[in-house]
Amino acid sequence: MTETATHETDRNHHDAHMAWRAILSAFCACLIGIGLARFAYTPLLPAIVDNNWFEASAAAYLGAANLSGYLVGALLGRTIAARTSTVLTLRIMMLAATAAFFACAFPVNFPWFFAWRFAAGLAGGSLMVLAAPTVLPLITPSRRGLASGVIFMGIGAGVALSGTLVPLLLQQGLRETWLGLGALSLLLTIIAWAGWPREIAGHATTSHHATPVPKRWTLRALYIEYALNAAGWVPHMIFLVDFIARGLGDGLQVGAEYWVLFGLGATIGPILAGHLADRTGFAAALRFAFLLEALAVAIPASRLGQAWLIASSLIVGAFVTGTVPLMLGRIAELLPHHPAQRKVAWSLATVFFALFQAAAAYGLSFVFARTDGNYGVLFLIGAGAMVLALAIDLFVAVFLRTPREHAQDHDS
Repeated sequence: MTETATHETDRNHHDAHMAWRAILSAFCACLIGIGLARFAYTPLLPAIVDNNWFEASAAAYLGAANLSGYLVGALLGRTIAARTSTVLTLRIMMLAATAAFFACAFPVNFPWFFAWRFAAGLAGGSLMVLAAPTVLPLITPSRRGLASGVIFMGIGAGVALSGTLVPLLLQQGLRETWLGLGALSLLLTIIAWAGWPREIAGHATTSHHATPVPKRWTLRALYIEYALNAAGWVPHMIFLVDFIARGLGDGLQVGAEYWVLFGLGATIGPILAGHLADRTGFAAALRFAFLLEALAVAIPASRLGQAWLIASSLIVGAFVTGTVPLMLGRIAELLPHHPAQRKVAWSLATVFFALFQAAAAYGLSFVFARTDGNYGVLFLIGAGAMVLALAIDLFVAVFLRTPREHAQDHDS
């Protein structure tokens, strides 16, 4: 009996070790695919123009190439994985993002650079829809909030690295910076390589049942809420530094300091959000997030002072990454016995997110130009998007769900 108990304990320890090894792989995937492949380009943009690699307008289009690739990756990631294998696709996409860093060290011409920035985006979108859903089933439900928080902390770590590592690398030169990012990405790929879980045959066959109608409405509402969140963050992600530097007249250095705070928030946000969700459930945590975000996004429009701006930068930064594990966990709550449907739902949510974020970036830039540079309007529109997300969630919870479904959610 004692020997059996010891054997069981050893197996549990081994399973826990394998699970957290897989979490590390998914963390590395998020760090490469989104943290570095997307966010490291922002501080590189001025250097690309200053070094005469490309004109300013062309360099901006290269940023858009990454967003376009991300959308395609979110749309096609699952299809590619279904035709090959999930683990093989994850490895290929990490290698593709790594190759893109090395290729961008050599500005052959615009189409070359555009193609590699697109490839980096495609890799990021695919990694976003595949990495976490592949790993989280290994984790006990009571720990999934924390585990997904650790995974998506990779995005925040990329934001923080983009503000600290890139300026240091740029002192060596622009080409050296791209090569340095490539080397870091290659190292992370090697760390992640053997940590992915073995694929279980027939894993997707457990979920051919139709989704109950009330849950279908809840899921559709969830996609819209996530998309509205993406739009609501855009004023901070694009205009915060400019607002502080030029709008308040504090200069670029002070603006950059607030971006570091934003990055700090983005690094710790997923862990805090996941921890909260493990205590309260994902639905309650998500509503709390929407409310807090609405207040934080509106703060710059009210010009309340430095302390409030610091709080706004930290909170919005935290939820830019922190809402991701909350959304993934909420989908899992709604589809507890449907792993394949969970992956489809997460892919759709990511696609909605990418579409609305790109649309909001263009739309708010248009509003900014038409209002003669009125920053306050942008932040109020962002806050409005967050309030609308909360209102939709509450409306669906109250009017479109049955008592039986409430009981099912409580049981799961």
